[in-house]
Amino acid sequence: MKVLLLKDPKTNDLSSDPYVKELSSHGFQTRLIPVLSFKFVSLEILFEKLSQPENYDGLIFTSPRAVDAVKLCLEKPTNKEAWEQCLKGKWNSKRVYVVGKATAALVAEIGLVSEGEESGNAEKLADHICSRPVHSRPILFPCGSLKREVLPKKLKEKNVPLETLTVYQTAPHPELQASLTDYFTKEGIPENVVFFSPSGVKFCLQFIQELASNHLCRLKFSAIGPTTAEALNAVGVHASCTAETPTPQDLAKGIKSIGEP
Repeated sequence: MKVLLLKDPKTNDLSSDPYVKELSSHGFQTRLIPVLSFKFVSLEILFEKLSQPENYDGLIFTSPRAVDAVKLCLEKPTNKEAWEQCLKGKWNSKRVYVVGKATAALVAEIGLVSEGEESGNAEKLADHICSRPVHSRPILFPCGSLKREVLPKKLKEKNVPLETLTVYQTAPHPELQASLTDYFTKEGIPENVVFFSPSGVKFCLQFIQELASNHLCRLKFSAIGPTTAEALNAVGVHASCTAETPTPQDLAKGIKSIGEP
């Protein structure tokens, strides 16, 4: 079975991506096409806020890119020194909330201890945050320009103060349409296309439907989690498979469970 993954790769070597490796180990002919490009913004403002942990009750990271923004701040030697000597410890005395194992792993790389990684999506993380002791000061939420409003809305309903800061802007990968066209021309129609974000649905779905044309009935669409499945459903497309958790193992398990068309 040919499986097309529409996601941001972990490294420049697409074949070493954990999702590619896991699905290939199950016999799937797997190809990854990068969907998004990112531009980091407001990094000086971000580090200014990170330098004032006393003003906040914690941090929220719902994407790896938000953690990457912090990493970029720490590339400056003076910022790195301040982080290692005192700021990291002060933030670790507070709660650091994350969605997903990939984001949790990156947060660990900057020396922070996180919670909530098993929540799987922003809505469940919001429930987890609301179950914790009352927050009197805002939680700092570095995020992307296309963030969904589920988490901010839910926290507001529960009177949990939140301070958002856009630290990266999301756009389609400049080679996205060319890569998709090349794949469909050379490899043919995949049996399963996996979306990893609502942005991926926004930027890819219509073009894939055009490329598949009369063979659209052969396609099954899968989602890495319920948020992405909802994005598909919102445009009238059923997700044949939604991974139980956003991991390579659960995605492989889900795709195997639905089989070939």
